[in-house]
Amino acid sequence: SEQKIVKAGDKDLDGQLDFEEFVHYLQDHEKKLRLVFKSLDKKNDGRIDAQEIVQSLRDLGVKISEQQAEKILKSMDKNGTMTIDWNEWRDYHLLHPVENIPEIILYWKHSTIFDVGENLTVPDEFTVEERQTGMWWRHLVAGGGAGAVSRTCTAPLDRLKVLMQVHASRSNNMCIVGGFTQMIREGGPRSLWRGNGINVLKIAPESAIKFMAYEQIKRFIGTDQEMLRIHERLLAGSLAGAIAQSSIYPMEVLKTRMALRKTGQYSGMLDCAKNILSKEGMAAFYKGYIPNMLGIIPYAGIDLAVYETLKNAWLQRYAVNSADPGVFVLLACGTISSTCGQLASYPLALVRTRMQAQASVEGAPEVTMRGLFKHILKTEGAIGLYRGLAPNFMKVIPAVSISYVVYENLKMTLGV
Repeated sequence: SEQKIVKAGDKDLDGQLDFEEFVHYLQDHEKKLRLVFKSLDKKNDGRIDAQEIVQSLRDLGVKISEQQAEKILKSMDKNGTMTIDWNEWRDYHLLHPVENIPEIILYWKHSTIFDVGENLTVPDEFTVEERQTGMWWRHLVAGGGAGAVSRTCTAPLDRLKVLMQVHASRSNNMCIVGGFTQMIREGGPRSLWRGNGINVLKIAPESAIKFMAYEQIKRFIGTDQEMLRIHERLLAGSLAGAIAQSSIYPMEVLKTRMALRKTGQYSGMLDCAKNILSKEGMAAFYKGYIPNMLGIIPYAGIDLAVYETLKNAWLQRYAVNSADPGVFVLLACGTISSTCGQLASYPLALVRTRMQAQASVEGAPEVTMRGLFKHILKTEGAIGLYRGLAPNFMKVIPAVSISYVVYENLKMTLGV
């Protein structure tokens, strides 16, 4: 906070505040505080009460109880009236560099960007100021870089998951150690990263399309809030995810085929694409499209709902003096919500992968989504719909942790 104050007031850039600079900072900051006070004072009576605090935070997607709002009031209320007048508000915040109410929960908003390799989560939200200053693209670049590093580090587990989804059965009970041994024996240690190139390559177009679609859908919804409510975020996010996935879906099919290829089968991504096109036609690039689209809604919905529930529970119980949850809480919320989302949509993801891989497995019949579900349940039972779940869950914690560390470092490098 002290560094932010010095940075905001230091006009001659000598690293310290003289008296004139300090007075200028206080005058400038007081104007901003007056605007925030007026936005909170819904009744226009010159005082802020607990209900007005509850309503203002609810507009931003944070639900707190009236008792929690009263705790916030007590920290500023000097005369015991359980309301805050302008003088109390100004005195409390004058040496605190928060300039607007959305900053209270901004730290939470920009921590929903964890990449676990599925990339179906609801896009990050940005304030008007961030969009105007161009800060949003730096967040997206940092998120894309974090995703690339995270996916590369967990690629062996991701490839093992794909192999188990396609080849594991009752007769071929592939375990984690056996799967890794089989991959290394067939193609050496480098084979553990098959399919990772296209998986990293699709981050940029998918993120860019999703972000642009999300912004357009927000305008179409026509909300007057700076930040969307939960159900609006879910609707806009799911639609944006569907548009982005539709645009880059051939890359998803390529990723699966590259992960399943044998040594020497293709010379690279382009050779694989040409091979599929010549032997199976354009339709092959959209195999598994329907279960993929159906999987977006439960994944994004449950991921977002669990994240918001955990966030609000933490804020109500522990956020007395600060809304900054700390790294461990953010990682825990991101990991749990992502795990729940994947668990709900996993059968659809498995069917999608099998449909994408059909022509690459010798003797595999061409079946529909419904037919594949029936076949798996008949031959393997319900457990067959969760083949490859173990390596999938094993990569969640390292993926979230790596993407968080890289994201924070890239943000600092890019000046966010």
